[in-house]
Amino acid sequence: MDLRLMTFGLLAASAVLLVACGGDASGTDSPTLSGTVEVDGSSTVFPISEAVAEEFNKIHSRVRVNVGVSGTGGGFKRFTLGETDISDASREIKESEAEAARANGIEYYEIRVGTDGLSVVVSADNDFVECLTVDELKLVWNTGSAVDNWNQIRSSFPDRPLRLYGPDTDSGTFDFFTEEINGEAQVSRADYTASADDNVLVQGISGDRNALGYFGYAYYEGNVDKLKLVSVDAGDGCVTPNLSTIMSGEYKPLTRPLYIYINKSSLERLEVRAFAEFYLDNAAELAREVGYVPLDSAAYSASRDAIK
Repeated sequence: MDLRLMTFGLLAASAVLLVACGGDASGTDSPTLSGTVEVDGSSTVFPISEAVAEEFNKIHSRVRVNVGVSGTGGGFKRFTLGETDISDASREIKESEAEAARANGIEYYEIRVGTDGLSVVVSADNDFVECLTVDELKLVWNTGSAVDNWNQIRSSFPDRPLRLYGPDTDSGTFDFFTEEINGEAQVSRADYTASADDNVLVQGISGDRNALGYFGYAYYEGNVDKLKLVSVDAGDGCVTPNLSTIMSGEYKPLTRPLYIYINKSSLERLEVRAFAEFYLDNAAELAREVGYVPLDSAAYSASRDAIK
């Protein structure tokens, strides 16, 4: 065989192999990257992960990124069984969940991706409530509460039925709110309309002028024409959640960190590593875009270095 033909053939074969492997050493910048990334968990973190997935797919259209919303607790159940690559969480993993992960050989990275100001909201048609104290919120939401009329919260409020909306018991938002307001996680009255899908809560509250509920700030930001924020008084006066008061910590006690948990073994797959790195490269911009407060750039860089 002609030596030039043999050399050309070897070069061509090498080029095919490089394309099949992703084109570069990491494989994370290749338009031919394919596979599936499974993400599930918090409905609060969902808008960030969904936005990241949409932008990622503009570059890697052959990678399927499935972003589910089963709540923080539901997401951890799947994650600790090895069913998902990334778990969205609006609270830190519980010791019982971490133990389940260890029992199943699941090692993970805990990565903070932003900050939320859990928001108390009413319908845009509500014309009388502007602020509630932490004690008033506890009066309404604590276990055993029988408050079912607005004037039972404050005598100056009108005689109207009170209808409550909130996340279900698998939600990290539920855990956080009950701990901060009622003093213990998972302690809450049960007679309210519960959903793991914050969009369902938005629809319920916006369509009911007598409603009161709570969820992540991004869902208010996405529905400002339908909802009204209620300021919260923790003892230092009424504070309304916004990017400034959440970032400063002035909005208390309902400011909280947001996380993703990444299965370490999943990072051995090129599509998962590419998505995780893309997530951290773009989390600041996309967290802000969907209505949350981003971290400083050094925090994202440190997390990106950690997963290497």
